[in-house]
Amino acid sequence: MTATPRPAHIAMFSIAAHGHVNPSLEVIRELVARGHRVSYAIPASFAEKVAATGATPVVYTSTLPTDDDPDAWGTELIDNIEPFLHDAVQALPQLAEAFDGDRPDLVLHDITAYPAPVLAHRWDVPVVGLWPNLVPWEGYEEEVAEPMFAELKASERGKAYYARFGNWLAEHGVDTHPGRLMARPRRAIVLIPRALQPHAERVDESVFTFVGACQGDRADQGEWQRPADAEKVLLVSLGSAFTKQPDFYKACIAAFGDLPGWHVVLQIGAFVDPSELGEIPAGVDVRSWVPQLAILQQADAFITHAGAGGSQEGLATATPMVAVPQAVDQFGNADMLQALGVARHLPMEEATAERLREAVLALVDDPEVALRAKEIQGRMASEGGARRAADLIEAELP
Repeated sequence: MTATPRPAHIAMFSIAAHGHVNPSLEVIRELVARGHRVSYAIPASFAEKVAATGATPVVYTSTLPTDDDPDAWGTELIDNIEPFLHDAVQALPQLAEAFDGDRPDLVLHDITAYPAPVLAHRWDVPVVGLWPNLVPWEGYEEEVAEPMFAELKASERGKAYYARFGNWLAEHGVDTHPGRLMARPRRAIVLIPRALQPHAERVDESVFTFVGACQGDRADQGEWQRPADAEKVLLVSLGSAFTKQPDFYKACIAAFGDLPGWHVVLQIGAFVDPSELGEIPAGVDVRSWVPQLAILQQADAFITHAGAGGSQEGLATATPMVAVPQAVDQFGNADMLQALGVARHLPMEEATAERLREAVLALVDDPEVALRAKEIQGRMASEGGARRAADLIEAELP
């Protein structure tokens, strides 16, 4: 019989973004339930959400753009990555002071939390990455990273960025190239199902272990009741950040608002007012936010931006999806979902009312789609979720 690890002090580090905090919460809740003391470094806007798991929020001030202002991330690759380094440089002293005299036994961190491996090096404690999205496979650098970053590395602004990053790491005794600090961890737990991972057969599973969806019951998000007269339910959501898309929402209303027997839950986010959408048919329920998982457990179809969270919630509930990606990893997720045979990838510029309706109806009327969705749902359930993640973390404790 395996001995139960002694209660430990575990420190988790993340940023103020739903897509990075939410995947970790059930893992943290499980660690707390096992008797560990978890300190979770996070900006104030997520402190209450973290505290609900039983962890202690360690609040620091961040300079990163938030989900409330997605345009602040800029348009170029360098605009997307410079803020993380700038934030790390200013956050590190705050975090070092917060943990002064209370060194953890192990460090957990999101892939965006650059100060975490630096602090783990300083404290000489094990460090484990918690990955909320796809991971690099053998050959990833040559096939994806090098072509993507070649122009950036040749530019003056890019050279300055890498020099500053390298100097910052060296200043703190970390002998790692900036490009490998997060991309090549010693150990990482992947909080997505293996089914969503491109080239999964080429992933080094001695480093990266897939534990699948760590969703919990989400009871704190509230319940949702399927209308008694709804023959089919469709959820439409573009997540929490890239939601300023009134024309897309109008296309969804035009596609499904007059479809007999269909009930549509349309989440429009914080940046669009319902009045911008014109007349709303009786069968369309427009909300700024919804308890997504509760709805998907009862839905027949899902139009999603294909973020990591939405993609795996769709898979976990065996809900056919139309993927309309908006940014970053969503395009790859959309391709993976389509390749699995449970979704259609519809680029935003092609997401007309006619194409949206055709895609959704084709999916829900195809028994092969339903069979594949059920098969993937079963595979995901066997990956272990939060309990397996906690087992793996405990195995790394000194």
